Amino acid sequence: MSRVLVVEDESHLAQGLRFNLEAEGYSVVIEESGEAALARMAAEGDSVDLMVLDVMLPGMDGFAVAAELRQQRCYVPILMLTARGGAEDVLRGFASGADDYLPKPFELAILRARLGGLLRRRAWHGSAPSGEHYDFAGRHVDFANLEIRMGERRLPLTLMEANLLRYLIRHEGQTVARKAMLEQVWGLREETDTRAIDNFIVRLRRYIEDEPSRPRHLVTVRGVGYRFVAEP
Repeated sequence: MSRVLVVEDESHLAQGLRFNLEAEGYSVVIEESGEAALARMAAEGDSVDLMVLDVMLPGMDGFAVAAELRQQRCYVPILMLTARGGAEDVLRGFASGADDYLPKPFELAILRARLGGLLRRRAWHGSAPSGEHYDFAGRHVDFANLEIRMGERRLPLTLMEANLLRYLIRHEGQTVARKAMLEQVWGLREETDTRAIDNFIVRLRRYIEDEPSRPRHLVTVRGVGYRFVAEP
């Protein structure tokens, strides 16, 4: 049984989520503030499989909570609930370390689908064989453990960073459109601002490029998207 931590200060919404998710077979716990959520994760984070995190919280907001978890090297999948689905909230959510987002109000069926997708991706990574690696240009990508190693240096990846990098590697040498990345990596087919992808690319470049401002491995194809080149 997967355990979901719902971080939501609107009691009626939190209890509604609990009722419906428990009906789907999830175990659900609720916290009403970002500070309380961080405290619970510090105490029992290993038992939490996924977090549903509202952006608008009293005190520390959802963006700060996600960023703090990632800084602590906690990579529990995070589905962020936003008041709006516009570019600003989406970009901030992805930048803080969220794995997916859902604007309010939302349909329960869509929420269940998003949660299921995140849990399947997490299970895939958790069960990945030790051979799930990729080497290029002195970098060693370990998809099973969500990290990039360069000599003694280890750089952690979020689940979505790893998924995006994997997708680009699988299409090595090909130009991949931003829209295709949103659809194939995030499973988003509704109207979504594709600039969210640019933010992830900037972060990946910091991990794999010698000079992120002059990329050689993650190359911009102007007006289209990006191309991964293992050996420029």
